[in-house]
Amino acid sequence: MTARVDHAVSSGTFSLDGETHQVDNNIWVIGDDQECVVIDAPHSVDDILAVVGDRKVKAIVCTHAHDDHVRVAPALRERVVAPIMLHPDDLPVWTLTHPDQLWDLDLADELILEVAGTTLRVLHTPGHAPGAVCLYAEELGCVFTGDTLFQGGPGATGRSFSDRPTIEASIRAKLFALPDDTVVHTGHGDDTTIGAERALLGA
Repeated sequence: MTARVDHAVSSGTFSLDGETHQVDNNIWVIGDDQECVVIDAPHSVDDILAVVGDRKVKAIVCTHAHDDHVRVAPALRERVVAPIMLHPDDLPVWTLTHPDQLWDLDLADELILEVAGTTLRVLHTPGHAPGAVCLYAEELGCVFTGDTLFQGGPGATGRSFSDRPTIEASIRAKLFALPDDTVVHTGHGDDTTIGAERALLGA
């Protein structure tokens, strides 16, 4: 069975620095009919499970620890009995939402995750958050960028734990090294491509 990408949207809130906003988050699930990996755990366990179906979840991989990406991660972990994975540099962000519990396994730059006969290569891309990562699925011709890169440019850097020069450096070094036709599956909003975003940033 060939791995595929399944998608849904879940709605809720994002809170940081004393502000709360309504947001729609993409739910991405990579796998086949038997097993899968869930990328991020935003607002609703039921929304995520509707995409997962009856498949075995191998891991809940968090692109970063803002609350709209990890809020239901512990509850999802209990439901599907799978480890939560997060880059350790995002500990201070994680504890804002989950001060009394931790994730299970650390992500690291160039770590390879395997699911349904395909691989996901972890790219540490700090800037939007210290432990932000992207997941490159070369065989599927796509990269999951969380809030690092969107259609139209880099993710937001106007809040705590973020930095504009850092995110731009991450994008240029890690994401713009990928082929131009790589589809970018973002944390919010529509898909784009590496080539389109490279053209926008003049790189």
